[in-house]
Amino acid sequence: MLYEINEKALKLESEGKKIIRLNLGDPDMTTPPEIVEAAYAAMKAGKTKYSSSYGELKLRQKIAEIHGVKAENVVITPGSKWAIFSTMFLTMKNGGNVIIPTPYWTAYDLITKSIGAQSKLLKTEMETGWKVDLDALENLIDSETKMIILNNPNNPTSKVMDDKTLEGIVEIANKKDIIVLSDEVYGAIAFNKTKSILDYGSDSKHIISNGFSKTFTMTGWRIGYIVANKMFIDQVTKLNQITFNNVPVFIQEAAMKGLELHKQIAENIKAKYRQRADLASKKLSATGFKFTQPDAPFYVFPKRDGLDGEKFTLDLLDRGVAVAPGTSFGDYREHFRISLTAPDNEIETGLDKICEATQ
Repeated sequence: MLYEINEKALKLESEGKKIIRLNLGDPDMTTPPEIVEAAYAAMKAGKTKYSSSYGELKLRQKIAEIHGVKAENVVITPGSKWAIFSTMFLTMKNGGNVIIPTPYWTAYDLITKSIGAQSKLLKTEMETGWKVDLDALENLIDSETKMIILNNPNNPTSKVMDDKTLEGIVEIANKKDIIVLSDEVYGAIAFNKTKSILDYGSDSKHIISNGFSKTFTMTGWRIGYIVANKMFIDQVTKLNQITFNNVPVFIQEAAMKGLELHKQIAENIKAKYRQRADLASKKLSATGFKFTQPDAPFYVFPKRDGLDGEKFTLDLLDRGVAVAPGTSFGDYREHFRISLTAPDNEIETGLDKICEATQ
């Protein structure tokens, strides 16, 4: 349904209908001009050739410094989606299963199926604050389990995992010798402090995927990275060598400029999206929707008892607002996801139309 809604929205737009796009996590803000200028300067300087499949050393060193690891623990990828795909492919290409708490980003399950592995979904509930039940997690693990995927903060709930739960998951994974893949792409712009998987030991088998899309509004630039032990980084690099070879150097130069401005850019994004989250919370609460308060940009995942989220989403599209049905993220028919990534005036209008649609 996630992709069906998007295609229908595009079709309606092509027919001349105005659609407020609250269905995708693509920030409406433009890439900071300093980042664009850095890429342009690098292209003019001739940085348009093949380069290392590990990524540029100075960028890897800067990322390593941020995460408290060595440059040899970092590899640059074309977006965090490739970071996730390559990690899952290398870990599970010979089969096995992966445990994914839900609600979840759809790509995790689709990637799992595409490489011939099996997803074991662990449902969490809004009523318990989307907390992972550690006993249920341990009971799902069997001899074929190779990985647990965490998305912290989470898409679609924008919830940050509490320290005690994260610690419990790491303990179980270590005891069972299972890799944790932690997708931390929203971590740097979370409203609340978010603990990283690396806080439990940077020399473990656990892996971080991250990227520049959300923090630096660089979604179309396609640059991300993996942090892992050197042996695994070498494996990813070999896969890079036989696929895309390297992220363009001028894009890596742009990412480097983004890291230089990291604090300023992240604070601006947090301030803007906190304001939007507060507006959404106020309007949705007044209309009787249930949801957990967002801990991070960009999403709200409201629920109304008895709601058919798929029908509601399609009806809402006819009113000129695109959102994503909860069934796109697991067994959540009474939910839908709002992405607060449109201009402020459109978000306010869209929220009003959402609230009116339930009257």
